[in-house]
Amino acid sequence: MTEQEHDAASGGAATRSGFVALIGATNAGKSTLVNRFVGAKVSIVSHKVQTTRAIVRGIAIHDNAQIVFMDTPGIFKPRRRLDRAMVTTAWGGAKDADFIMFLIDSERGLKGDAETILEGLKEVHQPKILVLNKIDRVSPEDLLKLTKAANDVVAFERTFMISALNGSGCEDVMDYLAKALPEGPWYYPEDQISDLPMRQLAAEITREKLFLRLHQELPYSSHVETEKWEERKDGSVRIEQVIYVERDSQKKIALGKNGEAIKAISMASRKELSEILEQPVHLFLFVKVRENWGDDPERFREMGLEFPR
Repeated sequence: MTEQEHDAASGGAATRSGFVALIGATNAGKSTLVNRFVGAKVSIVSHKVQTTRAIVRGIAIHDNAQIVFMDTPGIFKPRRRLDRAMVTTAWGGAKDADFIMFLIDSERGLKGDAETILEGLKEVHQPKILVLNKIDRVSPEDLLKLTKAANDVVAFERTFMISALNGSGCEDVMDYLAKALPEGPWYYPEDQISDLPMRQLAAEITREKLFLRLHQELPYSSHVETEKWEERKDGSVRIEQVIYVERDSQKKIALGKNGEAIKAISMASRKELSEILEQPVHLFLFVKVRENWGDDPERFREMGLEFPR
């Protein structure tokens, strides 16, 4: 649909569009919120911290506006090269956006990384809104205190109180952004919900299942790549993916006793991919050891991260 067609359909109202960067500490609920706004899964969600590694763009339409949400990696104190790349990517995404949405876990408040991010926002000049998440777990009095504490440090345009999990308050955020973003044509086709290539999204889905299945057993030194994607004549798709780990001991964890872990991961990933693609999926997972992949520039490029020297 062209901009003119949008104008005609909306009674002449101009279209609006822009990029909104979600930043926050790890596990603040950014990926859950982006999926909520978009109305579909575009970013993987896990109870493990630092699940999101690169910027994932989820595209939502609200009224006459196309809002491109940038789900950034959680900002935390980096220890490894991969950590540094993720934090740099998050701040870079914030500085490229039209609006910045600072998401706080209301239960944790302004502790640790959240406080550090708030201080860092003083140096970022784009308009900023504050979003307090998980409000159902905190008293109204504490929410007001948290709102005041954050606004005393940074001048936020607005403060919103929401639950990304059940959707409470999310419509208010969308209403505000749809009016606040600049006038202009939409950046993406109307039916597009993410800029992530399907091969990469498929790898992310499998990485999520890997995290969910193995909990604390497998360290963050794992990475999934989609190596083959074959559309078959019967309407199904054959996908081959490789899970890369750094040591033989990690490979044994990923495979599990008698291959039980890898079978469960494959089954869960295949089920979700079939639903997303709306076609049968034949998924084949392989586990390979690639020592020190966290120091390989090519792996960083594959993940959409800049390799820090």
